[in-house]
Amino acid sequence: MARSPLTLAAVAASALPGTAFIGSGELGHRENGAFDSAMLLADDDTRYVVRVPANQQSETDQSRELLVLQAMSDGIRSRLPFDVHRVLGQAPTGETRAVVYDFLPGYQVEAEEIPPGDGVASSMGGALAAIHALPGSFVSESGLPVQSSTDSRDEARNVIERAAATKLLPAAVRKRWADAAADDALWRFQPTVIGGSVAADSFLITDHEAGPIVSGMIGWGSLRVADPARDLHWLSAAGEAAESVFAAYVAASVRTPDAMIRQRSMLYAELELARWLLHGKDLHDQTVIDDAVAMLDGLVDSVLGNLMSPLSSSPGPVMTVADVQEMLKNTPETSAVAGASAISLDTDSFDPDEFERELAKAGDEAKADDASPLAPDEQATGPIDLSQLRESDDSHSDRSSSSDET
Repeated sequence: MARSPLTLAAVAASALPGTAFIGSGELGHRENGAFDSAMLLADDDTRYVVRVPANQQSETDQSRELLVLQAMSDGIRSRLPFDVHRVLGQAPTGETRAVVYDFLPGYQVEAEEIPPGDGVASSMGGALAAIHALPGSFVSESGLPVQSSTDSRDEARNVIERAAATKLLPAAVRKRWADAAADDALWRFQPTVIGGSVAADSFLITDHEAGPIVSGMIGWGSLRVADPARDLHWLSAAGEAAESVFAAYVAASVRTPDAMIRQRSMLYAELELARWLLHGKDLHDQTVIDDAVAMLDGLVDSVLGNLMSPLSSSPGPVMTVADVQEMLKNTPETSAVAGASAISLDTDSFDPDEFERELAKAGDEAKADDASPLAPDEQATGPIDLSQLRESDDSHSDRSSSSDET
């Protein structure tokens, strides 16, 4: 049962002795029941966020994020053009713990709603470049993961091989991915510090006289040194804004140019389908499996129609439609259950934008389901309205109280 804001306020009071909370409210965010969260108002008008994991997977994710946030010294934070949560206190509650953070104002924008050009898109690109320019030493010294380009390539190969072993991966898709994994040129890159789980809703936006900018970023549990392309895979859902984000990223980047970063980012986006398939197999959840197979079949349509750029710099002999159709005879057919899962698509063709949107939802559901796969998703909480708690709140605070936050 979800903890109420009042209950969370009581737990937070034990995590921050001497702090008097005079108001609490529900906090709207996109965790799909992964955390019980609330925004708290102290008697000095300071705002806080308290989060309690709702399952074992969420507790593990939170532990990783705590390690990252504690490793971020003031010097590291000063290199970023946006704010990052600070951990202010912790307190046990039940068999887990509550963590209290400072509040970061801002609102989130869905990938497909990002306007192209200067503003939100360019600010996002600059934010990503700043993360990738951080010194890798603070990651390794903190005991956080460090992956070489070979490690990243091997990880991708492992996912491809496991997906192929299910006998549910369309042959055309398997060949597309295998060609990419075999292409040495694709994997010549300089590993950098990455967020690891960056998505459009990782960015918190605030409005200024010069326009909207990224003022904060959330979701740091996957920070590591690895392939910077992983932080760009969500751009496949950003439409025309993708080019604006990427152009700003390249302009602000201080590292060696990476000619194949967009191809790898596309590969990572497609491999999320394989991960979803494997997740379904691990849980023995036929609905998830059917959804993944349906979207993989949609990806085949794009490959056949030549609607997507090749992943490999040397794709080899071009396959005819007849060649691919012959390959597909070796792939068992699996009927997707219409509307059975949030990730299912309503069309037979693969739409990269739709894929990324549905995949983001599926990723959140997968996290929430890892600890209890049969438990229904909890409803996301609504935005907090603190204007009733304190009449002296100014208009900026009112806007901040409607933001998504973790």
